[in-house]
Amino acid sequence: MPRSVALAAALLAALVLAACGGTEASSTVARPPLRSTAPPPAAPALAGYRVAAAGDIACPPRVRPSAIACHERQTAALLDRIRPRLVLPLGDLQYPYGQLPDFRRVFAPSWGRWRARMRPAPGNHEWFLSPATGYFDYFGARAGPRGRGWYSYDAGGWHLVALNGNCAKVGCAVGSPQERWLRADLARHPRRCTLAYWHQPRFSSGLHGNAVDTAPLWADLYAAGAELVLSGHDHSYERFAPQAPSGRADKARGVVQFVAGTGGVNLYPIFRVKPNSRVRNGATFGVLELGLRAGAYAWRFVPEAGARFTDSGSARCH
Repeated sequence: MPRSVALAAALLAALVLAACGGTEASSTVARPPLRSTAPPPAAPALAGYRVAAAGDIACPPRVRPSAIACHERQTAALLDRIRPRLVLPLGDLQYPYGQLPDFRRVFAPSWGRWRARMRPAPGNHEWFLSPATGYFDYFGARAGPRGRGWYSYDAGGWHLVALNGNCAKVGCAVGSPQERWLRADLARHPRRCTLAYWHQPRFSSGLHGNAVDTAPLWADLYAAGAELVLSGHDHSYERFAPQAPSGRADKARGVVQFVAGTGGVNLYPIFRVKPNSRVRNGATFGVLELGLRAGAYAWRFVPEAGARFTDSGSARCH
């Protein structure tokens, strides 16, 4: 995009981010309520085991909804339409610090209606107050071992792995406890479709860009033949073609990454398009819907009511 447009978009994103994660003084600014919009007709459900995913979801309790922020109720309504069997919250679920009272006041009456079907991953906002006490108190055993945040399970004929991308706090390097656990877990579940998810994307064309410290996790998943990685952190939607750990395109055995930081808090523009980025949008709240089947999957980005952007397709496992 032209430099002047990019700078203006960056300033807008910074102002909204300050309102959603800054001081109490900034978060008390009144904003006009959203106009109601009739939801579009529900699309036919994706075949297979339905999963819904998004990150960067709920505003602080004192911030009021506007046209550009605090759409957690609208994206929660999409879960009611999709009726997934599994919900993957991709981190930064409750701003600004993931404290338990804030989870109860904002996240709980919106996305929290589906907590019984959630298996979350922590974001940097949850980990600002280490070791994410409010996050683990709210989700309990569904968030994995307290203080770690990485765990795995099987669903829909797939193996799913939740990881903790707060590498500076918990470690992602080769030989770290998390990386050793990941290698061992993948070795115990060979030759099946594998989906991993954590907050900070290894590759992204958004505001934060590539999270290079997560590269060892990507390398382990690639070596094991994993199919998908889901992330949030950048408040935009993006889909990448299959990639090797270096970022080289690898159609035969690369890992496909989705960024879905579109859960409601606010949106970021797309800045510098990274290699292998196939579809991207920085202007639409929504959730990523997956249909998992033995040996295959389908995807669809479901926008909030009134929005038109979408992305869909299907593929087979390696």
